[in-house]
Amino acid sequence: MTEPAPYRGDLADGPGTEAFWLRSSDGVRIRASHAPANAAKGTVFILPGRSEYVEKYGRTAGDFVRAGFDVISVDWRGQGMADRLGADPMVGHVARFLDFQKDWAAVRRFARDRDAPRPWHMVAHSMGGCIGLRALMSGSDMASVVFTGPMWGIRIAPHLRPVAWAVPRLAVMLGFGHRLAPGTSIKSYPACEPFEDNMLTTDPEMYADMRRHVLAEPRFGLGGPSLAWLGSALDECAALEKLPSPAMPALCFVGSNERIVDTTRIRERMTHWKGGKLLLVDGAEHEVLMEKTGTRRQVTGSAISLFSRFG
Repeated sequence: MTEPAPYRGDLADGPGTEAFWLRSSDGVRIRASHAPANAAKGTVFILPGRSEYVEKYGRTAGDFVRAGFDVISVDWRGQGMADRLGADPMVGHVARFLDFQKDWAAVRRFARDRDAPRPWHMVAHSMGGCIGLRALMSGSDMASVVFTGPMWGIRIAPHLRPVAWAVPRLAVMLGFGHRLAPGTSIKSYPACEPFEDNMLTTDPEMYADMRRHVLAEPRFGLGGPSLAWLGSALDECAALEKLPSPAMPALCFVGSNERIVDTTRIRERMTHWKGGKLLLVDGAEHEVLMEKTGTRRQVTGSAISLFSRFG
């Protein structure tokens, strides 16, 4: 299924882009986007984080397209314009984290059908970094990868960790896995939280854009994760921690003020990643690709330099 899908180019502030509906192998409808470049020298796959959508990466896509790369991105199941899987569409619900691999398989089929230029590269943010790492470990045709604030562990206060593991399991057993995880909000974060001391970006313009997006397009809005999402995400992070990194060039960017994902897990993995390099982005929050222009272009410039070594 590759029927045309809506694309909010008026909000994306990016290159010319088409969007399409795809069906994952279990029948879930997701949305993929494709921004072509002239005489492309490869394709960059952007794997967004939890609650995100393809238009949010319009400026990043523009950087890559201007550098000569096609860009393909995705609305994962449960967010953006993809099918919402819970009773309340504002709860980010999935039953099994590994189901995201079905979405990734659909995106790769889409890329092959469109003859997306090789070599292929991955840019994976937060939850997308968890999904992407699993995909790379399972065997991939990516030439290189760039991670930003990858969710290889979720930052949880030590005294709350036993509860964070136990409560989701009990909720799923009792049939309440679709319920909102404790301590999270049903409202979209940028729509209800002030810019001051937000955990996403230090750039007021980018934060205003995030808010403008979710207010202008209700289908972009998403609140906190479900208990099933939380439990399954913790299980997936624990499973990935036991597996070796793939043998491929990798850059990993982390903001020095990261407060969402577990930076200890990131340091541990990148220290032992052959061909990998960890880069600290001074002063940045979680979303280094949504930071001030100079910071964002520092990250995309490094990615472009890596990708340009191939082909």
